[in-house]
Amino acid sequence: MSFGKSTIYGRKMKLVNIHKKLLESKIKIFSKLEFRRLMGITRISAQKLLERYTKKGVFVRLKGGLYALSQNYPSGYLIANKLCEPSYLSFETALSYYSLIPETVYGFTSATTKTTRSFEVKEQLFKYHTIKRSAYTDYKLTDIAGENILLAEKEKALADYLYYVFLKKKSLNERLRLKGVKRDKLFSYVSLYQIPNFIKWVKNVIRTTT
Repeated sequence: MSFGKSTIYGRKMKLVNIHKKLLESKIKIFSKLEFRRLMGITRISAQKLLERYTKKGVFVRLKGGLYALSQNYPSGYLIANKLCEPSYLSFETALSYYSLIPETVYGFTSATTKTTRSFEVKEQLFKYHTIKRSAYTDYKLTDIAGENILLAEKEKALADYLYYVFLKKKSLNERLRLKGVKRDKLFSYVSLYQIPNFIKWVKNVIRTTT
């Protein structure tokens, strides 16, 4: 009987140590390899711990091989950055952040050089839209509630969004606000897509949007 209690106690201590190391490392989202290295354990031990504590609800599996602590759960912004790499938040998510559209956006939309894809994590939707490599630029680390988030600059987010409207893959928001948008900066980002008709089309949108 005492052996059983000792085993249970040992497991609890192990969980306490796991929490401590993860919190001290300030890593909110981690891969199997990162977990293994941080804990200093073998690949098999790491796999067993991740499986055991995911079942118990201590960890949340965001996708295959990517986890987060339930008690230190990351924001949707950070999850969006990590689910698909390389990527940065843009399109409607960034437009809402910068108040260029009035609506609150509940999903998270990012730009990537990879294939267009989507994920669902804990009933949150994460979308990734492919853009040209030549246009994959002008995003920056932005502090959002204490997390470092890769986010498009205001004008770049607008250029990405308008590109997908131009392709007829999105609808133009009728309440799009252009106040505070630097037009020269916007067109420098639009030109990265290297489509002359797109540049002309954006100029027309700017003229007709108040």
